[in-house]
Amino acid sequence: MSASGTADTTRWLVTGAGGMLGREVVAALTADPAASVTAATRAELDLTNPEALLAAVRGHDIVVNAAAWTDVDGAEADEAAATVVNGDGVRHLAAACAAAGALLLHVSTDYVFPGDAKEPYREDDPTGPVNAYGRGKLAGELAVAELLPETGYTVRTAWLYGAHGRNFVATMLKLAATHETLDVVDDQLGQPTWARALAVRLTELGRAALAGEAPAGAYHGTASGQATWYDLARAAFELSGLDPERIRPTTADKFVRPAVRPAYSVLGHDRWSAAGLPAMAGWRDELEAAVAAGTFAAQA
Repeated sequence: MSASGTADTTRWLVTGAGGMLGREVVAALTADPAASVTAATRAELDLTNPEALLAAVRGHDIVVNAAAWTDVDGAEADEAAATVVNGDGVRHLAAACAAAGALLLHVSTDYVFPGDAKEPYREDDPTGPVNAYGRGKLAGELAVAELLPETGYTVRTAWLYGAHGRNFVATMLKLAATHETLDVVDDQLGQPTWARALAVRLTELGRAALAGEAPAGAYHGTASGQATWYDLARAAFELSGLDPERIRPTTADKFVRPAVRPAYSVLGHDRWSAAGLPAMAGWRDELEAAVAAGTFAAQA
């Protein structure tokens, strides 16, 4: 756990600081001279330890929770263990924020929705997760809403990729070196989202919240537009100078996995206007920026 800054700056705590998103949030805040950042990795701060959370949150103005059980199929095999982290752990963190008077930005998922919609899910649409991971994440959302009705912010994201950790885009580009063609699912819709862009949005929301300009509640932190995994893989190849025709469409039933995936994970972005912020950029624009920034160079 590390800290930087002075007493007159805004004091941020980032949990899950060693993960793909957490590392990007820390980098975005470190570049801000008005922010004092405490970066807590999973090894340094356990969401299942209420006493440790109380001590860690104390003295901070705002917490960004990027810590989670992220193994979707593993959650299906052991839902109780996953929910201890994604549900109970978030409840402990929300309670610690309430005790310390700190705001909480909690990162959640599109998987809280059933995936059977025909138009983008609104922030206040009924939830209905179809897998264990989604049920655990929904429990965390409900805890934030219950314990921090005025100071809790849930930011749902989806289809994240970035420079750190395993992700779909990096995997596709790595497989390009060993496979002439790749079969990729073309019947699931979502919003590919660059972790760095989401990190910047989280810091923007945090500042707006501290200034009293953003109402508490749910926001959707995904890129604009929509794509299938097939669309995303083709775009990644094209933008990386590879032949997109090497990507071939297939259907989800060809890849049987323990946890059901929602077929439709497109989220609406209406609430950003309430925080004085625009919707995030289009998914292809984000991907183009990510490739130009060398995001996948070390992973290929």
